[in-house]
Amino acid sequence: MPVSRRRADTRRNHERILAVAAETVSRSGDVSFNAVAKEAGVGVGTVYRHFPTPEALVLAVYEREVSQLVEIVPELLARYSPEQALRTWIVDHLAHYMMTKRGLANALRASRSELPTQAYARMVEALDTLRKANAEAGTIRPSLTTETLMRGLGGLFFLSPDGDWKQETEGVVDLVWNGMRVDLE
Repeated sequence: MPVSRRRADTRRNHERILAVAAETVSRSGDVSFNAVAKEAGVGVGTVYRHFPTPEALVLAVYEREVSQLVEIVPELLARYSPEQALRTWIVDHLAHYMMTKRGLANALRASRSELPTQAYARMVEALDTLRKANAEAGTIRPSLTTETLMRGLGGLFFLSPDGDWKQETEGVVDLVWNGMRVDLE
């Protein structure tokens, strides 16, 4: 029994450290093991046991963010219409990812590390799934490419977590949506 409780505690600590680090990075672009440990409610040694270097922590945060962004797509498509699934993915998931990514990019530049290239491909694949669902539903132009849609959403990279980012994201989604509607073809 103590071993399974320890494993559960270890998993909880790991996830809590990643969640706190993601928020910290999105706000400041910096990762302080002491600050992350304090906010996560664990000792700094616990952070080092899970992530021996700041680069390892930043890369783990990035992988976590990408996985969450990709893995939510089937659930959204099962729960909502294709249009609402795409809008929800952009507003509730992609915008948060973009704000975190900006901070992660700054943290990685400071550490001279690079973001994994397969992560971008996974994100594009998730967006492509949503684009195809909307094209098949007849809500967007079938000729619209995923790359064009991605470029249109690139402005989300400039959102500030300190501002009214959710309303700003909805404005971007409305602008992009109006440009890709099926009645424009």
